[in-house]
Amino acid sequence: MLTFTSFPVGRTGTLPPHLVTRDEVIAFAREFDPQPMHLDEAAAAKTLLGGIAASGWHTCAMLMRMIWDGFLKETASMGSPGLQEVRWLKPVRPGDTLTASYEVKDARVSKSRPDMGVCRFFYDVRNQDGVSVMTWDATHFLLAASDSRSGSRPDAAGTPNGGSEEASQARKATAAGGRLLERESPGASKESPSKRPMRGARFGWLHNRSGGRPQCLF
Repeated sequence: MLTFTSFPVGRTGTLPPHLVTRDEVIAFAREFDPQPMHLDEAAAAKTLLGGIAASGWHTCAMLMRMIWDGFLKETASMGSPGLQEVRWLKPVRPGDTLTASYEVKDARVSKSRPDMGVCRFFYDVRNQDGVSVMTWDATHFLLAASDSRSGSRPDAAGTPNGGSEEASQARKATAAGGRLLERESPGASKESPSKRPMRGARFGWLHNRSGGRPQCLF
C-alpha cells in the first residue's frame, strides 16, 4: 500500500491510456453537460470547437479514472481539498487515445494532523499526437506514517526526514479513520507548477455531521 512517504517531491509517473468513444462522449453530455457542441455534429461544427468534442468535465472524469487505475487504488488516500487549477487546452475528440503523466510538486505533513500528508500533483493529459489537452494542479491527502513529524517532507527514498515508515501502524490509522479537523489550503505550497494566474474550479469537503468519515467531492 502506497502512503505519503511514497510520493516525495520530484516523483513522476505515467497513467494507463484511455480510449475516448463517441458513445461515451454523447452519453456523458446528455446526462451532465447537454451543450450542442458535445451532442450534435452539425451544431458543434458552428462552434469554436469546430466539431463534436467531449465536455471538459468528462475529460476530468476520464483523468480521475486514469489516476485510480494508475496508482490511487493502491494508495492510502484520505481524499482531497480540491483543485487549484484546471485548464482545457484542446478539444478531446471521439477516437482520441488519452495518456497522462504526473509530477509531485510539493509534499509535507499536516501541522495539525501528523497522520496526514499533503501532496501537490501536477497532471498533464495528452492525446495520441502528443498534444496537451488538459492540465490539473491538484492536492491529495495521503496517509502518513505515524512517526512522520509535523511539517516534515519525504526524501527521495520515500521516508520522512528524520523517520522511517511503520506500515502496521499506518494500516491501523487507515482503519480508524476519523473526522478531518482542518481544511488544508492547497495554496499553502510555496511553489506552483506554473506562474499562470489560478483559473478553473475549486472543490471541497462535505463533512459528515453524524461523526463518520468526511466525504470528499474529488
